[in-house]
Amino acid sequence: MSALVQRTTRFVVAPLARLLFQPAVEGRAHVPRRGPVILAANHISFIDSVVIPLVTPRPVSFLAKEEYFQRPGVKGYLARTALTGINAIPVPRGGHRAAQAALQVALGVLAEGRAFGIHPEGSRSRDGRLYRGRTGVAWLALTSGAPVVPVAVLGTDRVQPVGARWPRPGRVTVRFGEPLRFAAETGKPAGAQRRTVTDEILARIQTLSGQQTADCYNELSAG
Repeated sequence: MSALVQRTTRFVVAPLARLLFQPAVEGRAHVPRRGPVILAANHISFIDSVVIPLVTPRPVSFLAKEEYFQRPGVKGYLARTALTGINAIPVPRGGHRAAQAALQVALGVLAEGRAFGIHPEGSRSRDGRLYRGRTGVAWLALTSGAPVVPVAVLGTDRVQPVGARWPRPGRVTVRFGEPLRFAAETGKPAGAQRRTVTDEILARIQTLSGQQTADCYNELSAG
């Protein structure tokens, strides 16, 4: 059933989304067509993880809060259908243990040779700045050996600002950068290496997005 929903989303919802968002897509050729790959993107709107799968040349899975899949009524059904259609994976939120479990789920996606999307900042930026990245993205890259494609999304914060219940028509841009490859360095502390890798990924995202950077973590739990 989920495969049917995914095909329907790709071939029916995607054209409608293109009419609504008028996406300009740059660098699609940088996304490997097969094999495991991590898409690491900035996060300025709820719909970032909806827009990216619709313009990527292959299916890509993002994690989504499991409560999005549990809402009752017609709106809940529509939300579940849409999330299933873009390969979203439900996970519980909150705490270090939940975060580690989510990374294990992501590692499983990559082990199957699939594409996985992640927002290294964690929460959405409320002021448009690019915040310091969490090191989970580096752990995934170093553990799996998968290349990391930096992604910048622009304009989604105007299409659906933080707090808005529904998106409105507007133009968005998605830029894919050249893949980055990382390997563990012998003798270098694992934590320091993850920090270095994460900072390099965020620097590439910033080059693509042109955002002002914030030298701190985004502590707001905006999702």
